[in-house]
Amino acid sequence: MIRKILPTALLWACAMASAGAQAAAPAPVPPQRGEVPPQALGKDRDGQAVDLAQQRGKVVIVTFWASWCGPCRKELPILAYLQKVVGDDALHVYAVNWGEPRNDVNRLVRHPDWPKLDYLHDPRGVLARQYGIVAVPHMFIIGRDGTIVRTHRGYSEASLPGILEEIVEALPEDVRNRPPRHTAAP
Repeated sequence: MIRKILPTALLWACAMASAGAQAAAPAPVPPQRGEVPPQALGKDRDGQAVDLAQQRGKVVIVTFWASWCGPCRKELPILAYLQKVVGDDALHVYAVNWGEPRNDVNRLVRHPDWPKLDYLHDPRGVLARQYGIVAVPHMFIIGRDGTIVRTHRGYSEASLPGILEEIVEALPEDVRNRPPRHTAAP
């Protein structure tokens, strides 16, 4: 009888130890400066796969946001305006909504006054875990070579001018010196 119970008890003990180890595991560390971040960002609103490798040669912003986050709501129109001024040939912004219901997010981003960006949805936090996100806003500035140039986590509205300078600094000199693509205020 003990021989029959022992394998079951061992399996149960191993499963419990494994579950405990997973629960106690530390949150993943966000990708750091000089590292290549996770490339697969999921699917866009049209169901197309989004892969950062396809954006090589451009500066890419991946920013995690939520509708309840005040600084997030301040940064999105600024990033949309910067992308429009610089041009999508040199700068691309992906705004990843973290953990909110899809219908709520869709209602926001479809509103005519909402900033025009590529919005991605991460309702279960799968992408957020890969990027080590524990709070929003959290932004990654990715250089033309595909590596992270800068990261910003938990910043305020007052930080945005400095962040914008870093983004512009990451652009090639010819892009920084060309006339703006669009000049109307956001």
